[in-house]
Amino acid sequence: MISPGTTRHQGQIVDLFARRTYPGFIEVTDGKISAVQEDRSVTEPSCLCPGFVDAHVHIESSMLTPPEFARIAVTHGTVATVSDPHEIANVLGTEGVRYMQKLAAQTPCKIHFGIPSCVPATNFETAGATMGPEAVEELCADPSLVYLSEMMNFPGVIHGDPEVMQKIEIAKKHGKRIDGHAPGLRGADLAAYVAAGIETDHECFQIDEAREKLSLGQKILIREGSAAKNFEELWLLLGEHPESCMLCSDDKHPDDLLEGHINSLCARAVAKGVPVFHVLRAACLNPVLHYGLRSGLLRPGDPADFIRLQDLAGFAVAETWIDGQCVARAGESLLPRSRSPRANRFHALPKKASDFAVPAGRGTIRVIEALDGQIVTGAGEAEPLVRDGLALADAARDVLKIAVVNRYGDAPPAVAFVRGVGLKRGAIASSVAHDCHNLVAVGTGDEELARAINLLIANEGGICAVGDSRDDVLPLPVAGLMSDGYAEDVAAGYARLSAQAKELGSTLHAPFMTLSFLALLVIPALKLSDLGLFDGTKFEFVPVFTGDPTVGVAAK
Repeated sequence: MISPGTTRHQGQIVDLFARRTYPGFIEVTDGKISAVQEDRSVTEPSCLCPGFVDAHVHIESSMLTPPEFARIAVTHGTVATVSDPHEIANVLGTEGVRYMQKLAAQTPCKIHFGIPSCVPATNFETAGATMGPEAVEELCADPSLVYLSEMMNFPGVIHGDPEVMQKIEIAKKHGKRIDGHAPGLRGADLAAYVAAGIETDHECFQIDEAREKLSLGQKILIREGSAAKNFEELWLLLGEHPESCMLCSDDKHPDDLLEGHINSLCARAVAKGVPVFHVLRAACLNPVLHYGLRSGLLRPGDPADFIRLQDLAGFAVAETWIDGQCVARAGESLLPRSRSPRANRFHALPKKASDFAVPAGRGTIRVIEALDGQIVTGAGEAEPLVRDGLALADAARDVLKIAVVNRYGDAPPAVAFVRGVGLKRGAIASSVAHDCHNLVAVGTGDEELARAINLLIANEGGICAVGDSRDDVLPLPVAGLMSDGYAEDVAAGYARLSAQAKELGSTLHAPFMTLSFLALLVIPALKLSDLGLFDGTKFEFVPVFTGDPTVGVAAK
């Protein structure tokens, strides 16, 4: 007999510890699992399984506030996340971290935040805030912040930068896990990075690189986001090292989130022949055990966080339960829609077309090469198109202008050239520009760049597309990163602008996601900050023209 206040759920129990599935039931009392019982008389074919965990995600990249992100994620069986508030911290500092925590407390989805380790990520760009060791110490004292988030400044770790090492030691003192970020790092430098206490990496884009990191004891988070898509390169690791892999999205735009989350990666992995318990270990078990998350794993005494799956092949989610509450059923979220208060830091002033002019220099021009599906970029060169002493964009050759504008004060734009975006006319722009979130735009001419940048300035943040006599914007008034509205509306606006960017000629799968990474200095090879063109392999500024001397743009 079931006790009063207890609910019973029947199905095929997925036991991740015993690595078996059996018919039975679970009982839930006061939000916790009170019993898990095998019962051969149960004929219900659906599977009861621990919920999915996104092991590394920047919620801000969904352009949704935490309650709206969670409202959609639970429909895909996501019961918890390991979330790095690094993006909003670069805009608002510790105030931004606390803002995200406050909003996350409004949703039952278990969003576990980390402590941003690199604000700003480098000294080669202008950020809205600085978080030194004192801020890290303050946040490490908060037990709800479970880890030191991705240590992007891997050169600082390798060379023993005092402030970087102090942050790592503070995290160790407080017993926090330490996340890594070291794309392409190999050999002795990698060994030094890992030896400092860096435990994970989600930036691998080559399987040999990932295997080397695994051999040194790191855990590998296999990433499949809206821009960086590494699953096809790395999925074999799920079979080779199931104890050391997790699944993550890192950055996922709202329209993609509506389509699927970690459940989609599970289906793809099983379809490739990876044993299902290896897949579920990465998707459900490893993140909870590694980070010490508050999520239950379908054991007596655990929080009643579980999902009902139609089967263990397609991973269609019939129900999602968190703390004994059904939060999603048959693809529909049962969580309420939520609007959030605004918080921002935005002081840029309007620009003129002439602000984006590039005087002709000597030699060829350096060109950032955008790569579809990657956040790394190439570093190429091109002959400049020069007219009246100015170097112009040349859409016929896909050599476009890229500009980054400081949004925290009034300053002249930094302007360079990019290939791979593919616009034939117009411009696109975004105030989501990792990591400092200045304004980034790519366009076919100076007038178009000015129109796009000024549209963002007028809205104090957003993404926009201009061209074909049509200027459109999706405002992002929360730190210039997130909407204060509903997920479905944001997804529709994002999809509309993505379609417009493609109508203007872009060949990228996710034009705005790729755009947002063209200013990410800690990812090789060539990037643009508000202070100038930056070589991410040498960690130094370089002139736009190869024959010009390096002139006076120094680290801040």
